[in-house]
Amino acid sequence: MPKVIHQVIKIAFVFIIIPGIVIAQKKTAITKSLDSLFEKTFNAGEPGGAVIIVKNGNIVYKKGFGVEDIQTKKPITTQTLFNVGSISKTFVAFAILRLAEEGKLSLNDDLYKYFPDFKNKGIAKKIRIYHLLTHTSGLPDIRKVTEDSVFYLTAKDEENFAPIKQTDTLNFEPGERYEYSNPAFNGLALIIEKVTRMKWQDYVKTIIFKPSGMTKSDITDGPHPESGVSHGYLKEGNTFIEKDYGEEPTFAAAGNGGVWSNVEELWKYEQAIQKNVFLKKSVIDKARTVYTFPNWKDGNPPFIGLCWFIRNDNGVNLVGHTGSQGGFRGDYQWVPDKKIFYAFLCNSPYAVEDIREDIRQQVFAILERNDWLN
Repeated sequence: MPKVIHQVIKIAFVFIIIPGIVIAQKKTAITKSLDSLFEKTFNAGEPGGAVIIVKNGNIVYKKGFGVEDIQTKKPITTQTLFNVGSISKTFVAFAILRLAEEGKLSLNDDLYKYFPDFKNKGIAKKIRIYHLLTHTSGLPDIRKVTEDSVFYLTAKDEENFAPIKQTDTLNFEPGERYEYSNPAFNGLALIIEKVTRMKWQDYVKTIIFKPSGMTKSDITDGPHPESGVSHGYLKEGNTFIEKDYGEEPTFAAAGNGGVWSNVEELWKYEQAIQKNVFLKKSVIDKARTVYTFPNWKDGNPPFIGLCWFIRNDNGVNLVGHTGSQGGFRGDYQWVPDKKIFYAFLCNSPYAVEDIREDIRQQVFAILERNDWLN
């Protein structure tokens, strides 16, 4: 063998083959660690979940566990569609921000501009779009969901926001404190429709799903989807009870929780966010920066951007959103300092925060100590 070829092979072995073996070994360690965690969490033949973990743009783990339907026993994969619950709110928020970027609305617009049928005009004029985005409007949730549960099984965004427009009082002055509000996002969805003159679901699909490559994701619009997705379940004793459309009141109110997606497409969504595919960087940065208010009166400082929650979890900075609706649970987190992305979706009410902490302890530490993906 010529000496030069021998040298090339030697260099390749040192700089390519050995590092490749080391990376493969570390990926195997992560896979075994997470497989062990989820195999203890989920039982074969029962509702489960799917997870994806990404470091420096490289997928280091993705897998599904359990079944998407307890009747068919079809196994969950990373392509399985789940209702993502309140993670849906981030899509509605970005659609509003897109309209603001295009000058078609302003975040400082008051509600009266879009809902002149508010019973109390003064209240409607106090509340701005940015108050809805940050859960600081003070609007009380006066929907009679328990008393009229049959109506709310099929009530869509319009029907869920209608009672809110009848309020005579606020829980607090807009911008004074935080109070999570699902109806606020039903209202935002309706604002999108008033401005675009199209279904807000179609608008989100056009400006976010399509450019992000989210070809399998969908959004609830009435009794949809009925097939091709996982079913959500609650466990009562030893029995799983289906809890999604038709069983869970307000499930059809899509503005607050109507997106259906899978963990792989949520990663596509995050990539599109980071690459400013559907919004300018300045707008994305504003959405993911804590929003402040001059009249803030809560004892705790603000911790939410324009829909996104910004937290420090045991020393780790997180930007994300959780989801909970019917029997579905979800967790979507970006760790900017470590360039780690994580998404978990399940079709039974597993404690996603506990699972997040387990993943952080078992895997994030490995990824943080070893910058072996770049």
